[in-house]
Amino acid sequence: MPGLDWGAIESARLVRDPFDHIAVRQVLSFTCAAAIPGEFPAIRSPGSYSLADAPAGPALSGLIEDLLSDRFRAEMARIFDVDLNGKPASITLRGQCSGRDGRIHIDSKSKVLSLLIYLNEGWSSPEGQLRLLADRDGFDTAPVEIPAHLGSMVAFRRSETSWHGHSPFIGQRRALQFNYLQSHRASVTGLLRHRLSAFGKQFAA
Repeated sequence: MPGLDWGAIESARLVRDPFDHIAVRQVLSFTCAAAIPGEFPAIRSPGSYSLADAPAGPALSGLIEDLLSDRFRAEMARIFDVDLNGKPASITLRGQCSGRDGRIHIDSKSKVLSLLIYLNEGWSSPEGQLRLLADRDGFDTAPVEIPAHLGSMVAFRRSETSWHGHSPFIGQRRALQFNYLQSHRASVTGLLRHRLSAFGKQFAA
């Protein structure tokens, strides 16, 4: 099953303000968008989960296959004018949001590019929308807001000024997180951290 709408990816244009990013309103193929809501893993706690702890169904697997493809890597390298050869990829899923999530931050130096695809069918809340910020104090005047509806995608270059966050929201908030990382060591470390976190949540539930 096709996952990405490749036409939407290929026509995406780099925006420099407030930092290098692309935003795509609908990045999923029609069949993928129709199937994912019914097969998304049952994630009942906040936090990021590896695919080993939140196995993907057929449609989500097709999307992940597209994201891991050489074609997608080449498109991201072209759009951001960055060398991604040899850069490992990392994928995690989120299904729930707590009141502590969304605080303004920049991603760790282990990341080259960060990408989020939101997978929320019928999203209507004005809260919980990702904002790209000019600085860590400008939340209410964010120049860019990314909707959290099904198929909405944002990708951005990690830098010391790539501030982002969202307003407080508690409840179901589904997202796929994808990163190109600096090294395989960072990939292994991140996977271990997410797996240990998921293991601990089994006992906390």
